Amino acid sequence: MTGKVQHAARFLHGSTLGHVVRMTLTSMFGLTFLFLVDVINLFWISWLDDERLTAALGFAWTVQFFTLSAGVGFMIATAALVARALGSGSRTRARRYGTGASVMTVLALSAVALVVLLLRDEILALVGAEGRTRALASDYLFIVMLSLPLMAIGFAGSGILRGEGDAWRSMLITLVSGLFAMVLDPLLILGLGMGLQGAAWAVLLSRLLGAVVAIHAVAVVHRLLERPRWRDVRLTFRPFWIIALPALLTQFSTPVGNSIITSAIATFGDGAVAGWAVVSRVNILAFGGLFALSGAIGGIIGQNAAAGRWDRVRGAYLDALKFVLVYTLIVWALLAVFSDALAGLFALGSEGRGVFRVFTHVTAGAYIFAGAQFVALAAFNNLERPIWATIANWGRDGVLMYPSAHIGALLFMAPGVVYGQGFANAFAGVITGFVGWRLVNRLARGSGGVSEPRGTGAAPAAPDEKARMVVAKPS
Repeated sequence: MTGKVQHAARFLHGSTLGHVVRMTLTSMFGLTFLFLVDVINLFWISWLDDERLTAALGFAWTVQFFTLSAGVGFMIATAALVARALGSGSRTRARRYGTGASVMTVLALSAVALVVLLLRDEILALVGAEGRTRALASDYLFIVMLSLPLMAIGFAGSGILRGEGDAWRSMLITLVSGLFAMVLDPLLILGLGMGLQGAAWAVLLSRLLGAVVAIHAVAVVHRLLERPRWRDVRLTFRPFWIIALPALLTQFSTPVGNSIITSAIATFGDGAVAGWAVVSRVNILAFGGLFALSGAIGGIIGQNAAAGRWDRVRGAYLDALKFVLVYTLIVWALLAVFSDALAGLFALGSEGRGVFRVFTHVTAGAYIFAGAQFVALAAFNNLERPIWATIANWGRDGVLMYPSAHIGALLFMAPGVVYGQGFANAFAGVITGFVGWRLVNRLARGSGGVSEPRGTGAAPAAPDEKARMVVAKPS
């Protein structure tokens, strides 16, 4: 039993920079392949030479982004619970948390799928879709929403694996499904002439494969998933939702911000929306490492905080900021160099190219500061300040994004909307990153700078109320 616990709490020893890089890069590949399905869809659909189809995918992506963000919120909560349990020395509790969290994730995302299925036309109208473009997007969403429970299994499994520290298998869930979609897309979209419906079926089938991989990794390899029982759900319910609700609110702010940008750009026509659709996909692929960072380092912070290793929590925070700086500078340079080639690859017109060029040459640099916000969000979610993460994201997407986007539109038309988004990301990132660093420093000082694990048998007793990590005990 002791050997298992030491293996599970793997973040308590070794280089924090090594853990940050390993977890982030593997999570990046996993997240990249999660969104790669949509990028591949967009690429092959662009070959049909109809901007309405590309715009329809852009509008559908705005709705899908909400469902994916919900999944990420549940994954963050699952990873935090499992990491805390393992960090405090209880693999049994980690297994029960993993099981209960998986059940609630599947049920919640199934409910979300039902709502979107029933209201998809009204939702698309809210984000500016009209006429034939809206009808195409609606048909696409009908098929994709049927796969949401399968996606829920993948997210829950990935959360458990991240909490355990198995970066490779967490990545494998979306890697395998993404590669499968790469094969299916041209076959269904072009080969069988199914168009948008072929793209939607590729999403559904790839998520089915991802769910199978997740179940095998969690239940068979790590044995952190068991047959669902009511007592596991009851044990997990309160601690799960304490983290999940703020995490969901936090994650939902991003698609809200995205919908604000989409609505603002939609006033400039389908060409501008097509450009924004490409920006959205390339953005996620290019900066997948930063989007993955918050969830990737959550397990590192959670395990070390639960074990009283506050010096390592602080070290992980600083190492993550270093990663953000180096990663962003490299990606920004590559985007600027290959901007025209990427625009041509997706057959963008003049309006779309203008939107895309602003992103690759200017606003991509704002991710130096946005990345600092992602690091701070990981600290908030794993140091019992999830509501701080919610406030930070909504401050950016709910408060700053609308005026920034519309002022930009007034000054520079469609490209100005992207300028506005970049400003909101940079401004919010500076403030949130500073607050996150202050929090970690204060908790580290209050703990007395513990530098060795306090044991693996039970949750550690905190020396200071401000530094206390609450780990729920089985009922």
